[in-house]
Amino acid sequence: MCGAPDQSLALPPGTDLSRETVLAGRVVAGGEPVAGAFVRLLDGTGEFTAEVVASASGDFRFFAAPGTWTLRALSRAGSGQTALTADGPGLHQAEVAVA
Repeated sequence: MCGAPDQSLALPPGTDLSRETVLAGRVVAGGEPVAGAFVRLLDGTGEFTAEVVASASGDFRFFAAPGTWTLRALSRAGSGQTALTADGPGLHQAEVAVA
């Protein structure tokens, strides 16, 4: 059993999107959710910043600073990545397709 917090798209109570930057999304393969994928957050220079495990529905979430980020997913179904720019506070969403 994984000890990672629930990564569902629902945000924790008290999250203030007018002040916090949240990067969220889903890992998919062939349009279907990929459970248990490792999702890495890389900063604008490509440096590793954080990692979470996608939920059973492929969802993931990071609390980060505004900026340009790379989301990289690694799973049994393959790997993939996508860029995401968060220009300020709020909920910023992306889908990461793996193959």
